[in-house]
Amino acid sequence: MTEQRTPPTPDLWAAIDDLWTWLDANRAHGGDTGLVLRMLKLTEEVGEVAQAVIGATGQNPRKGVTHTWEDVQGELCDVVITALVALRTLTPDAEGVFAGHLARVTARSLGSRGASGGVDTPPGLP
Repeated sequence: MTEQRTPPTPDLWAAIDDLWTWLDANRAHGGDTGLVLRMLKLTEEVGEVAQAVIGATGQNPRKGVTHTWEDVQGELCDVVITALVALRTLTPDAEGVFAGHLARVTARSLGSRGASGGVDTPPGLP
């Protein structure tokens, strides 16, 4: 019985920067057009999530079940990667911008519980 090994996880932000560098070096359009197209790529990826969900649930009677929930997971990962590359396209400090925004959303949504999962009730909720 051979043991399957999980490949090492790349550093998220180093991988995003590498992908951004590769995409920037191989882009068909620069300037504002290239920027807009990079942002629109996110919409394409979200559409692929929708297609996978429809396929996983068999909602198209003509096609039946064409995807799995693992396919949906992969498509969601593509959305996250594409969004982070788009953010890196807008700022070299994508990691800092994302961390700051995540902290604000977490504080707003979870209040004093924070990301640690405490039991305090956020302000404004009973």
